[in-house]
Amino acid sequence: MPNENSSRTVDVLVVGGGAAGLSAGVALARARRDVLVVDAGAPRNAPAHGVHNFLTRDGVAPLELQRLGAEEVRRYGGRVLTGTATSAVRDERGFTVRTTAGEVRARRLVVTSGLVDELPDVPGLAAQWGRGVVHCPYCHGYEVADQPLGVLGLSGMSGHQALLFTQWSRDVVYFTHTGGQLEPGRHEELLARGVRVVDDRVVEVLTSGGELSGVRLAGGEVLARRFLVVGAPVRVASPLLEGLGLRTEPVVFGGVVLGEHYPSGPGGSTDVPGLHLAGNVTDPQAQVVTAAGAGLMVAAAVNLGLLSEDTAADVAAHRARGATAAALA
Repeated sequence: MPNENSSRTVDVLVVGGGAAGLSAGVALARARRDVLVVDAGAPRNAPAHGVHNFLTRDGVAPLELQRLGAEEVRRYGGRVLTGTATSAVRDERGFTVRTTAGEVRARRLVVTSGLVDELPDVPGLAAQWGRGVVHCPYCHGYEVADQPLGVLGLSGMSGHQALLFTQWSRDVVYFTHTGGQLEPGRHEELLARGVRVVDDRVVEVLTSGGELSGVRLAGGEVLARRFLVVGAPVRVASPLLEGLGLRTEPVVFGGVVLGEHYPSGPGGSTDVPGLHLAGNVTDPQAQVVTAAGAGLMVAAAVNLGLLSEDTAADVAAHRARGATAAALA
């Protein structure tokens, strides 16, 4: 997304140009707000071949979806800036946000900067992330259907992942890796679904012709696999929120801590007045279409807050004019 000249004071600054941020940008621009979206141009899902479960856009490349979204923001008069937001402070007038492209003043701040996956340190794994190494059955299940799959045990939720992927393949191997022993009930469920459980650690992800071809185990055995499922823990990508006084909370699913996020209330509201959140930064389970919907709802809440503020100022001005007219009468 190319840089665009902009005023340095805007109604709303949106940090993050993924589905949530661009959706918020479009809605705010359509509401005739002066909105600026700042984005580093490196979305979390960039390595993936396509976005799925997004009605009418299924299979679109992530960067293409981002390009189309940026065009829509511009179409309605919004602006897009390529850069990284590095810090933010709040005062009675709003926010001052420092970015690598300069400083921006905003009456409201919407952060949609997402999460970062903390991949396990297994040689060859990171290079296949988003292609041969996948994480979400609803994002990737159809594309890996009927292929030999491996599931890497990282936590108590990894067995649940293995169970989910049996919906798409009957050739699933579960590697206990660092996830510990499966609880008896889960172990029985996997065996009943035809999953082979291998009690060993994966020490290397192997490729052939650029595609994942298997894994090497600590014991030396090589198992041929076409895809490897990895549910990595997540952390917040942006440094802004802690500096504004927010604190992360653990992401807990099934009693297992899977990472961190920033909680938010209705309309993405936070304990910091004027600061709203949308997308994975607050909802780690949100897929692309969910994040886009959240961006729209946050935009509506932000616009309503600005309208209330503008109306209060107009009422005060109206009363002042009336008082002046009465004094001159």
